[in-house]
Amino acid sequence: MSQPTPLQQPRVGCGAVIQRADGAVLLVKRGRPPEQGHWGLPGGKVDWMEKVEDTVVREVLEETGLRIALERLLCVVDHFEPALGQHWVAPVYLARTLDDTPAASLEPEAILAVDWFAADALPAPLTRSATEGLARLAEPR
Repeated sequence: MSQPTPLQQPRVGCGAVIQRADGAVLLVKRGRPPEQGHWGLPGGKVDWMEKVEDTVVREVLEETGLRIALERLLCVVDHFEPALGQHWVAPVYLARTLDDTPAASLEPEAILAVDWFAADALPAPLTRSATEGLARLAEPR
């Protein structure tokens, strides 16, 4: 395998499966690549010297206005976007909301919509991280 150029290094992102007591999960509709127009998990890029867990909490707050508590790691997703020259490694966490405030898009250029969905009524298309995270959520522990 050839060595990557500096622009071909894997990047780290993260996301959260936020589940309400009734089982509904929070999804955001992406307004930017990769996976623009897909429904996915709130989350984002890990900043230099930032813990992944802190990134998840920060990004969810920035994107939806919700404060969350992480419960456990669900999975780590390898996401390859050859057409964009991107490779993402994305830990996905199970989280619960600490707020009664309705979720809302606080970054309208990046997040086109925010909504809660029942597990049997998920929108399409879903991002890779959402697909894998929700599949793990359904698995017995």
